[in-house]
Amino acid sequence: MHRALAHFRLGPMNLVTAISLFVFFSSAWLLFLPKVCQFWNGVLIFGIRVLPLRAEIGQAQNHLTPFIRFDIPYLRMEPVQPSVQTWWLTFAATLALLAATFLLPSKLMPVIYLLRGILSVPATALLYFALLPARFPHNPDSYMQGLVTAEIALISTVPLLFGLTYYIFDFGLLKKVFLTAITMAHLALFLPLQVLLQALVLQRTVLFMPILYIILGLPVNILIIIAFYSWGMTWFFRSTGEG
Repeated sequence: MHRALAHFRLGPMNLVTAISLFVFFSSAWLLFLPKVCQFWNGVLIFGIRVLPLRAEIGQAQNHLTPFIRFDIPYLRMEPVQPSVQTWWLTFAATLALLAATFLLPSKLMPVIYLLRGILSVPATALLYFALLPARFPHNPDSYMQGLVTAEIALISTVPLLFGLTYYIFDFGLLKKVFLTAITMAHLALFLPLQVLLQALVLQRTVLFMPILYIILGLPVNILIIIAFYSWGMTWFFRSTGEG
């Protein structure tokens, strides 16, 4: 019988394991977060040196407790309004992609509606910058700082998410530890690369900020968590005698 059809029973040991792993990984993450931020700072500095990127390193001080203090690194950039050429090129690309969705076969209807939904973001941005370009309230500095802060918060929730949805199943302690560790490590390594890539796009113009935030920001990281969770759910349950 497929596990989705099996009757779920929450054993006492699974409950104890879920609570223990949540406490362990949450505590470890908070303990190592200052070191992780220093690592991100080094990656961002290296990225500025080797990439065609006009940016500086900013630091946002945070104090979780009197004993846990760290500086969140982010990129500081000058806001660039879209030029007429950039606006028209983006408009043409958006219109071409929209037209292409009408050429897709009907069996790809979910993909068609997904693409059209994504294209509504740059379309709205184009309309806004055509009518009220000077009133755009956001700048790259606050956006970059908010992106890093939000992704730190997301990584911090991984032990809780897995505690509620994965640890309760009888996969065995080693599999639960392994899945949580690689998920959080992957997100931690992915974050500075994501920031650098977004900065390369954002330095062209703030016109691309909405699609970077709504489509290529936290949703990408959430999909990474879902992917790891889905992979972990394909593993076999613990056999008798397994730890």
